[in-house]
Amino acid sequence: MDISNYKLIAHRGLHFKNELIPENSLGAFSRAIQHDIAIEFDVHITSDGNLVVFHDNNLKRITGIDKIVEDCTLEFLKELKLLNTTFKIPTLQDVLNLIDGKVPILIEIKNERKVGLLEEKLLETLKTYKGKYVIESFNPLSLLWFKKHAPNIIRGQLSSKDIDGVTSKFEKIVLENMLLNAFVKPDFIAYDIKYITNKLVKKCKRENRFLLGWTIRDNESLNKAKTFCDGLIFENIDLSKIQ
Repeated sequence: MDISNYKLIAHRGLHFKNELIPENSLGAFSRAIQHDIAIEFDVHITSDGNLVVFHDNNLKRITGIDKIVEDCTLEFLKELKLLNTTFKIPTLQDVLNLIDGKVPILIEIKNERKVGLLEEKLLETLKTYKGKYVIESFNPLSLLWFKKHAPNIIRGQLSSKDIDGVTSKFEKIVLENMLLNAFVKPDFIAYDIKYITNKLVKKCKRENRFLLGWTIRDNESLNKAKTFCDGLIFENIDLSKIQ
């Protein structure tokens, strides 16, 4: 499976802290398209079964509302503003309509609950999308679902030594060492750049798996990613330094 055109990926779109274009907004995605850069974004499911593009489990950091995304209806979410700008939380269909195959996309499945409904809705939506896309998740069970129901979709295992929300020591060991890869059989690995080692690089090469480094935000991590990784996921970096 060819993922060679995922060498440079804008994390949650091409957004900048000092500008009024928030992460995971249609504005950030439009800017990435203008620069012909692949886009990474995150997908949650709402309480009424709709898919929205938003990163955090909780709305508070981006909208000021202290609620869990999955506990909210689409109607409620569509009224919220991102970081006090004019941009609002887009649906997955809004985002796909905007991108429309102009650049490749990397979809992160945000699912810490029961696997099945979100994945089924996502697959159903992607069946009509004509552009290039791949999926990834920290949750290996989401990837197993796609392996069973849509094995031709390129899938990637996200991981780090520091995964938000993981408190179980056993679960932490399993996830950070990707011990379920023998079952998941991911096509690529997306690993926290801080923790990428020569050992991981050699393992990916041995298993013929594309290695993405995330998230590249400074020169140090940029240089490391250029040395060790096949592709990089970046934000808030001058494009002249990485293109």
